Amino acid sequence: MACLLAMALGGCKQAQQEAMPDPARVSVLTLSPAAATASDELPGRVAALRTAEIRAQVGGIVQRRLFEQGAEIAAGQPLFQINPAPFKADVDMAAAALQRGQAAWRRAQAQAARLEPLMHAEAVSRQDYEDAVSQRDQAAADVAQAEANLARRRLDLRFARVDAPIAGRIDQALVSEGALVGAADATPLARIQQIDQVYVDVLQPASALEALRAAGTRQTVTLLRPDGKPYPATGRILFSAINVDPNTGDVLLRIQVDNAKRLLLPGMFVRARVVKSHYPDALLVPQQAVKRADGRAMVWTVEEGDVARPHVVQLGEVIDHRYRIRSGLRAGQRVVVEGAERLTDGAKVVAQSWQIPTADAEH
Repeated sequence: MACLLAMALGGCKQAQQEAMPDPARVSVLTLSPAAATASDELPGRVAALRTAEIRAQVGGIVQRRLFEQGAEIAAGQPLFQINPAPFKADVDMAAAALQRGQAAWRRAQAQAARLEPLMHAEAVSRQDYEDAVSQRDQAAADVAQAEANLARRRLDLRFARVDAPIAGRIDQALVSEGALVGAADATPLARIQQIDQVYVDVLQPASALEALRAAGTRQTVTLLRPDGKPYPATGRILFSAINVDPNTGDVLLRIQVDNAKRLLLPGMFVRARVVKSHYPDALLVPQQAVKRADGRAMVWTVEEGDVARPHVVQLGEVIDHRYRIRSGLRAGQRVVVEGAERLTDGAKVVAQSWQIPTADAEH
């Protein structure tokens, strides 16, 4: 009988042990405050700081192109030479007309000077003297008109050489030698773009604009290549746009970037990493540690005695594949990163340190 009782008790104990599940194995991360910077990566297009279309101001035949296509151009550098012969002839004609007018003015001036004492002596009538004065004044006006015409003809002659209005890189010539050009042409002779500094235009949700304005233009913007590596250039936000797109709710941000190495060219697409805010003591948890239940974000922790407990948390931004915890956790708690699928409140667990994946560590 005693033997049967012992066998029965042993079987019950074995059944209880088989019924009790083994403690779940979980990987945990101990929370510690760290500095974190929240940023957005926004697509943008590069635009030149300044663009100038080179156009003829006088009509004529292009004789020479005076620049290398694609070269760096200084402001005031000659670019095209239009045939100057017709304009030189116009200058000569205007100069001759000025000389003729000056001669007539000197003659009329002398005539008026001779008649003035004779008029006082009543040797000539006052009418004759007044006619001489009128002719003198008319001759002076003709001289002024001839001088203005000569200045205009000289200006046309100077415009026969087309100079660069700004410094920058010039594109290919859009006309060739021998082409007839004029001031009313729709097609420019060439284009110059200043790219030692460039603009990058990006769209940002209007809801984030206030935080960016609070940070001001002190913050820097990093531009990223297609492979994710940064360009060796930083920019600053100008806040030049004032309108919000009613269809998308976005506002245009213009970023000015130093481009001394000419790596950024107008029309290129880039990604701009815009800093939104900086947190000196942020609590960050990996994204896979956050679960969703009843529309709320939840995180499992391992408390004293290796017991699992759920916590409802308020999430902030995603920073480097991690959520910033706004509330619900405190520094020093052990957060379950892996193995939370089978946990229940109060369940015993076997905790081990979570190892950061290699790809995340390199990031």
